[in-house]
Amino acid sequence: MQPKDSSQHDGLTLAGKTYRSRLLVGSGKYRDLAETRAATEASGAEIVTVAIRRVNIGQDASSPNLLEALPPSRFTILPNTAGCYTAADAVYTLQLARELLNGQRLVKLEVLGDERTLFPNMPETLKAAEALVRDGFDVMVYCSDDPIQARMLEQIGCVAIMPLASLIGSGMGILNPWNLSLIIEQATVPVLVDAGVGTASDAAIAMELGCDGVLMNSAIAGARDPVRMARAMGLAVEAGREAFLAGRIAKRFAASPSSPMAGRLA
Repeated sequence: MQPKDSSQHDGLTLAGKTYRSRLLVGSGKYRDLAETRAATEASGAEIVTVAIRRVNIGQDASSPNLLEALPPSRFTILPNTAGCYTAADAVYTLQLARELLNGQRLVKLEVLGDERTLFPNMPETLKAAEALVRDGFDVMVYCSDDPIQARMLEQIGCVAIMPLASLIGSGMGILNPWNLSLIIEQATVPVLVDAGVGTASDAAIAMELGCDGVLMNSAIAGARDPVRMARAMGLAVEAGREAFLAGRIAKRFAASPSSPMAGRLA
């Protein structure tokens, strides 16, 4: 597969804004806001996703506010609908987020099917995506790794497609690289792996396949040393992107010596 963008200034463009980092991070599961801030800074990420139903960004004046640790003047705060199981709940949640974030249009949609698998409910996801795009939102959407569903979401007007690599928080890595490659091949908007990354090599593989970015939370926040893991993930995303742009050698079933035999001195 050929790189979509091999320019010298290789940023990730979402809804008309370009970011240097292709790593997006979550804000949950950390011990406290100080660790959240330290890990986010170590990752190099510029976009931080926030579960509006679980994290205080101004809804509760008596509780610590995430925006004090991760100010919108420095980070793009990406509200998401984690915990929503219907299109109606997801749409309402993002409309609330728009009010709390002074008209924020860029959002992450996820509508879950059940509490055990956290797999996306695609009929409800499609319904919510249509309503949100119609309402003027720039929708990044968590979805199954089904190329047909991904195409439908792009046709609706979503600005980024975010197929799961494996179940949320599972750390199992990319279980179906073939489906992911099909989605990347057909997409004309950014494709970002969302969910399932467990360690740095998973992030690198996603980028080597041609993904435009990776979003993760559990893999960093759940590590023994979240700040060090955050740094590793940032490096892995960069390395995977560079490898993709460089173009790997073809796999073959025979050896090919690094030093050619022809023209040797003795």
